[in-house]
Amino acid sequence: MRVAVFANGEFPDLQGARDHLLTCDMTIAADGGTLHALAVGISPDVIVGDLDSLPSDQRFRLETSGCRIISFPARKDETDLELALHYAAAEGATEIVVLAALGGRLDQLVANVMLLTMPELRGIDVRIVEGAQEAFLIDGEATIEGGVGDTLSLIPLGGDAVGVTTEGLEWALEEDTLYFGPARGVSNVLAASKAQVCLEDGLLLCVVIRSK
Repeated sequence: MRVAVFANGEFPDLQGARDHLLTCDMTIAADGGTLHALAVGISPDVIVGDLDSLPSDQRFRLETSGCRIISFPARKDETDLELALHYAAAEGATEIVVLAALGGRLDQLVANVMLLTMPELRGIDVRIVEGAQEAFLIDGEATIEGGVGDTLSLIPLGGDAVGVTTEGLEWALEEDTLYFGPARGVSNVLAASKAQVCLEDGLLLCVVIRSK
């Protein structure tokens, strides 16, 4: 099951979101992300969060139209996006595309990216998408498809990434270590329409920026 999750960050690419929604089986909005869903012309199937960013008239209209609303107290440990991702995983999502998770506050942006490491999401293909940018985790190995000249960055998360080997990138790695902290893996380039990345230990955040 492919699920779209709307966060409440900046939302510059409405048409790109519409294209992703064409192949989604469920749409979840994290609180104020509801307004982004409405902006592209859909009502979310589920709204999750403390609802402090959702106007009461919008909430009433959505409730009466059959949208499921799962409300949490404002004083909670999780962000609204975190709760939405928990819900998607519990519902059996096999793929999740996260929209409007970037931009605005730096703390929220970093936290949203770090949510990709949630244990509940292990084994689920989760991607943060904004316009030409896409971010996802590599745990073991991954095939990345794109166009020659696309930018691809590999950033270790939570510690060193050990035994990193790549194929199809302009600057190849052969059982190298990408150390947590230094920016060695940033701004590589796809040299073919498909690239392969594998590592023996650790996690890599892969960010692809499409040139077209």
